[in-house]
Amino acid sequence: MGNLTVTEQIDQKHQEDLQRLRGFRLLDDDFLTKCFEGDTASIELVLQIVLEKPDLKVLDVRTQVFVENLLNRSVKLDILATDSTGTKLNVEVQRSDKGAGRKRARYNSSMMDANLLKKGEDFDKLPETWVIFITENDVMGKGLPLYPIERCFLGTGERFEDGSHILYVNGAYRGDTPIGKLMHDFSCTDAADMYYGTLADRVRFFKESKEGIEIMCRAMEDMRNQTLKEGMKEVALRMLAAGKYALEEIVNISGLSLEEVKQLKADRSA
Repeated sequence: MGNLTVTEQIDQKHQEDLQRLRGFRLLDDDFLTKCFEGDTASIELVLQIVLEKPDLKVLDVRTQVFVENLLNRSVKLDILATDSTGTKLNVEVQRSDKGAGRKRARYNSSMMDANLLKKGEDFDKLPETWVIFITENDVMGKGLPLYPIERCFLGTGERFEDGSHILYVNGAYRGDTPIGKLMHDFSCTDAADMYYGTLADRVRFFKESKEGIEIMCRAMEDMRNQTLKEGMKEVALRMLAAGKYALEEIVNISGLSLEEVKQLKADRSA
């Protein structure tokens, strides 16, 4: 940023954030999760349309849900909703085809299952689950709006009915149908161009109201800080691996706290 003062740098970064905010769509996961945070009406509308269940009622919605696996890879779910029947619904938006891989859907489904039963609880208590990928492109390439995936008996084609469901939603679909209009709305940058008022109101709040813009700008700043911190953790890990730096030196160079560096060291040794 050259010779700009700190105040000028902050103002420039703010203007860049505002420009970025104007270009956000619901297909951008960070924007989607902020819009849907604590908002059951928006996710209820989406689920009613993509699952073709107009009576579906959402009781709870959480965003950026971290599902921990102590031994292997953990996952972070964009949206996790619970409906009135107890069904758990994970909704992910993906602009990258690679991010919506079939084994990713399988892994999300298995991680949800692994965290839905208490110790000793009967397997029949396992609720129904849905993993729903809304993708910018038609990743299945068949031109269909929806791609429901179910386990079935290969010999007869009958469903296995184990309560596990995967659904891919083609974000490129633009038919004159509820799903076509919904995917149009997911690609809009301007609330005025959207069909569904429930979604338009949320987008308008975060893009046009003073309060909503402040929330989004803080979220973008938090994301920048988190990215920076992750980079510093990588630096600290490399210094620990080298084995020739004192903890205080790692603290000074990485900017992490002594407790954070000690934790990284303990995690490496585990």
